[in-house]
Amino acid sequence: MSKESSHHGDTIENMYTDLGATTKEAFEISEKSRKLARATIGNASPEDRIRQRCSVAVGDFSMAGLIRFQSGPVQAGLAALAAGALIITDIRMVQVGVQKKGHQNEVACALDFDEGATEEGITRTSKGFRNLGDKVDGAIIVIGNAPSALLTLCRMISEGHRPALVIGTPVGFVNAAESKELLRTIDIPSISTEGTRGGTPVAVAAINEIITMFAERQDREQS
Repeated sequence: MSKESSHHGDTIENMYTDLGATTKEAFEISEKSRKLARATIGNASPEDRIRQRCSVAVGDFSMAGLIRFQSGPVQAGLAALAAGALIITDIRMVQVGVQKKGHQNEVACALDFDEGATEEGITRTSKGFRNLGDKVDGAIIVIGNAPSALLTLCRMISEGHRPALVIGTPVGFVNAAESKELLRTIDIPSISTEGTRGGTPVAVAAINEIITMFAERQDREQS
């Protein structure tokens, strides 16, 4: 295969890897989108790769300017994947969206741990993270929808819990911007978006690009 169309390699060198593309047409569509994103956003760093993928996910290159990286999140995510870290999502849409190829990590959803939410009158995602407790330590947290879950996680971090990486991109007009601002005040590896924009597609795109980088690194080490 040519360098431009290879399914394996490094997109920083104008190669494109799409672990989800299983047909020629699907790969060609993905590669064309990424080529446009590279030309528009730049392609100088792993962070640029995440900006590219998130922009493609929402069909808007202005998303690239809203993404914030703190405390080395890409390297933290790669290390966590290598260590077999649990990946925890806020909702099922995010859980389903996380690539299952390219890694061996379990992907769990906070909604499966929501016992007691109704009695307490809090959101199921918030209660799920509370009930997960120590399982958040060393985990990759991916929150794409629920500001309440991100606020709860931030409180848990202030109480001493330490996820390996937090991807926090909840969307909406109630506590979405505020929860992400709070996350950025915490000294922990994170990827977030400014303001009210974000959502499941952005969160999924960010974690999937880190998984793709991890799979590429595994390929290089094995070759």
